[in-house]
Amino acid sequence: MSQAPETRSITLPESHRWRAYWVCVAVAALTILDLSKVNVGLPAIEDAFGAGSTELQLIVAGYVLTFGLTLVPAGRIGDQRSRKTLFIVGLSLFTLTSLAAALAPNIEVLLIARLLQGVAAGIQMPQVLGIIQELFTGKERGKAFGLFGATIGLATAFGPTLGGLMIAIGGPEDGWRGIFWMNVPLALAAIALAIWLLPVTRHPSSKPLSLDPVGLVLFAVTVISLMWPFLFTTGSPSDNPARWWVLVLFVLAITAFIAWERHYAASGKHPLVPLALFGVSSFRNGTALASVYFAAMPSMFLLTTLYLQHGLGLEAVFAGMVGIGFALMSAVGSWVGGTLVNRLGRPLVVWGLALLLVGIGLLVLFALTTQPAVTPWAMAGAMVIGGAGGGLVVSPNQTLTLMDIPVKQGGLAGSVGQLGQRIGTAIGTAVTLSLFYSTIFREADGEPDLTVYHHAYGIGMLAVAIFVAIAFAIGVADLGARRRQRSALGGTEPAAA
Repeated sequence: MSQAPETRSITLPESHRWRAYWVCVAVAALTILDLSKVNVGLPAIEDAFGAGSTELQLIVAGYVLTFGLTLVPAGRIGDQRSRKTLFIVGLSLFTLTSLAAALAPNIEVLLIARLLQGVAAGIQMPQVLGIIQELFTGKERGKAFGLFGATIGLATAFGPTLGGLMIAIGGPEDGWRGIFWMNVPLALAAIALAIWLLPVTRHPSSKPLSLDPVGLVLFAVTVISLMWPFLFTTGSPSDNPARWWVLVLFVLAITAFIAWERHYAASGKHPLVPLALFGVSSFRNGTALASVYFAAMPSMFLLTTLYLQHGLGLEAVFAGMVGIGFALMSAVGSWVGGTLVNRLGRPLVVWGLALLLVGIGLLVLFALTTQPAVTPWAMAGAMVIGGAGGGLVVSPNQTLTLMDIPVKQGGLAGSVGQLGQRIGTAIGTAVTLSLFYSTIFREADGEPDLTVYHHAYGIGMLAVAIFVAIAFAIGVADLGARRRQRSALGGTEPAAA
């Protein structure tokens, strides 16, 4: 049964609401682009600064880590105070850090800029989700999250292509700087539009801002200790196995965090993360499903790009273009899913995952069986099928995940979900890259040939398929629980629940 009514606390003309919405979605897309487009610039950065593998890993991993660390506190502050203010603060910091990265004179400055850029992204994203929660309700909210998912899908899939294009335009030495330069004018325009169009979402409160400082420290230790060993896993024989001991600290930290949050809530105060959120089955299951899904999808794109570049010798921009079909079909699927989710509910997500598994299977089949000249085209076709399925997953699942969450907790709940996605991405990337590169190191005698890359890609993609299958199992389990719940209530619950 629904835990809270889907209410909207902002009353604006429809046209104004949608203009404000598109400002939010555009900024979210800009944030997500920086998760994928930088990957293709790493070889150029390595040449420019003579950076080592650890430094290159930190350029990507550092952004993910600080992004994840900032999400929950920023969501909490946004729920208590002004989401518009935090949105503009985060976007301004994102602009400055993008400028610093583009002008970086050495690898150290670039690393610092990327870490702070992740903080900026973590400030922005919870406000986007919270504002969407407040702007829309019912069918309109499903449509809004459908378009949101479509845009994020496009940003994720087009990231490598845009990164490769910037390098092609700017040249092998300084082309990587264009990856960061492009953020600056776009972010400046978004700041102006945000000041003009975003509604004020301040929630009046006589109580001082409370961030649960002990909980905040324990939360930071928990997230860092969980993500750390995965962020520094590349599959190379030089990976230090001692990093896995950090997971012992994670177990201790999360135990202490849960105990403290329960104690803090029992004392009548507001904990950093209300654990009652996870008592809402739609939120708990939807967050778990999204986390596993995002362990698979970025890894799928990364493995496919690596296979096409190193195995078949395609240039970065062309390897990235293979995913365009996924992006376009994902956008269409997200829009369709957003319009149907309130009528069809969780089955829509389950069907999408099944179709995505078909696309993944075809990707591997075409990679292993087609002639090299045909392979990119065949894989592009498989991406179209996978994209249609992926589009039916992200936006409908987002709607279902937040449907029973009160609007006043929308930013925090959304940030917890985003944190799950970032952790999933870190773990999925580490697992699949380890399988990919360890296969190459194990089988290659000198320069690896196409057969070795076939094996590496197939084994890495097997992990991707397993992640998607786990998401499918979660979706089926949630569907069964919902049907039993409706049966117990006499079949009166809406299908979307």
